[in-house]
Amino acid sequence: MINSHIEESKPQIRKLIEEHKWRDLAAFVRDWPDPEVADLLMDLEKNERVLFYRSLSRKRAADVFAHLEPDHQDAFVKELSDEDNRHLLANLSPDDRTALLEELPAEVTQRMMKFLSAEDLKEARRLLGYPEESIGRLMTPDYIAVRANMTVQEAIDHIRRTGRDSETFNLLYVTDERGKLLDALRLRRLIMADPAARVETLMDYKYVSLTAFEDREYAVQMIQRYDLNALPVVDSEGVLLGIVTVDDVLDVVEEEVTEDFHKSAAVAPLDRPYSLATPAFLYRKRVGWLSILIFVNLLSAAVIMRYEAYLETFAVLAVFMTLLIASGGNTGAQSATLMVRALATGDLRLALWGRAIAKELFVGLMLGLTTGFLTYLLGVARGGTDIGLVVGLSMFCIVMVANIFGVILPFTLTRLRMDPAVASSPLITTLMDAIGLLIYFSIAALILDLTA
Repeated sequence: MINSHIEESKPQIRKLIEEHKWRDLAAFVRDWPDPEVADLLMDLEKNERVLFYRSLSRKRAADVFAHLEPDHQDAFVKELSDEDNRHLLANLSPDDRTALLEELPAEVTQRMMKFLSAEDLKEARRLLGYPEESIGRLMTPDYIAVRANMTVQEAIDHIRRTGRDSETFNLLYVTDERGKLLDALRLRRLIMADPAARVETLMDYKYVSLTAFEDREYAVQMIQRYDLNALPVVDSEGVLLGIVTVDDVLDVVEEEVTEDFHKSAAVAPLDRPYSLATPAFLYRKRVGWLSILIFVNLLSAAVIMRYEAYLETFAVLAVFMTLLIASGGNTGAQSATLMVRALATGDLRLALWGRAIAKELFVGLMLGLTTGFLTYLLGVARGGTDIGLVVGLSMFCIVMVANIFGVILPFTLTRLRMDPAVASSPLITTLMDAIGLLIYFSIAALILDLTA
C-alpha cells in the first residue's frame, strides 16, 4: 500500500520526470528508505517507472530493485533495456541475484545470464546449482576472511582493501591457506588487539557453521539459537563458501510462516502476494482441498445413514450432534497446531513423539472430563439421565481421541517427510466429524439398547 508521504510526493516527481531533471529527481528521493522508493517505483506508469529508475545511481537502483516483490521484479526486468539489466545484475548482491534468476521464467533467465560477466556467471551457476530450498541458494560469497598467520595490522589493512562489498562487517572469518574455516571473530576484538599480535592468538575455535545443502529453515533455527546476524556456510570438507545473513533469514521466516498459514486453512501455498493474485489463480489454489474435503465429509454422511433409525427413535440425539463434532474438531485443531509449531521451531524433535503423546493423553483426559461433565448436565436437562450419559460419555471419548489424533498426525506426516502443516484445522475438523459421529452413535446404541 502506498503511504500518504509517497502519494503527496508523486506530483513533484512526475514534474521532474517531465522536465528531464534527472539529478534533481535522484536528489529528491536521496533520503528516502529503499522500501519506500520501491513502492513509489511500482506505482508510477510504465514509461515513468523506467525513467525514474534510470535517474538513480546504479548501486541505489539495485538496492531498490531488491526490495520489490518477486512478481514485480519479473515484470520490471522485461521493461528495462538490455543495458539496464546488465547494470542491474552487476550491482545486485549475489544472493539477491540468485533469488531473481530462480524466480524468472526459464527463457528470461537464460537471456539475463548473458548479461553477466564471466566471474558473475560462474558464481550464479554455482549458487543456482544448489537445491531450491537449500542454504546454498540463500548464501552470499561477499564476506570478510583473514588468514590465521596474519598480524592484526595486516588483517585490518586487508579488510580495508577487500571489505567494501561485504554483507556484514562485525564478523570476520579466519581461514587457512586452503580456505578451510578455522574460526569466527568479532571485528571489535580485532580492533582492540595489539597490532603486532597474530590473528591466531585471538582465536578460540568456537564457531557455528552451516553446510550448503542443508534446508534453509535450519539456518533460521541456528541464527535464532545463537543470536548472530550472520553464519558461515561450508562444504563437506569445511571450506568456507559464503555466509547467510539475518536479513535473508527474515525473508525465509516470512515465507515459511505465510506458507504454514495457508496450509492451516487448507489453501495451497501462494507463490505471490495476495494483492498480485488473480481470481483464477486463487480459485486454483483453493478448489483442490475443498474438493478433497467434500469426499472426506461423505464419511460423516455414511455414519449418519447407518444410525438413521436411532435418530428417528431418539430425535433428541440430533440436538447434540453439532456440539459434539465441533468440540472434537476444535480439540484436534488445538493439539495439531501446538505440535506443528513445536516441530517447526525445533522445540520438539521427532524422537520425542512418545513423550508428547503421554503429555497430551493427560491433557486430553482433563479436557475430556471437564467437557464431558458439562455436556452430561446439558444432556440431563434436555433428555434425561440416559441421554445425559450418552452425550457426556461421547464428549469425553471424542475429546480424548481428537486430542491424540491431533498429536499423532503431525508426527506421522513429518516421519513421511511431508510438511506437518497439512494437518490443518479443516482436515482435522473434517476427519473428526466422521470419527466423532461414529463414537457418538456407537455409545448411544450401546447405552440406549441396554436401557430400552
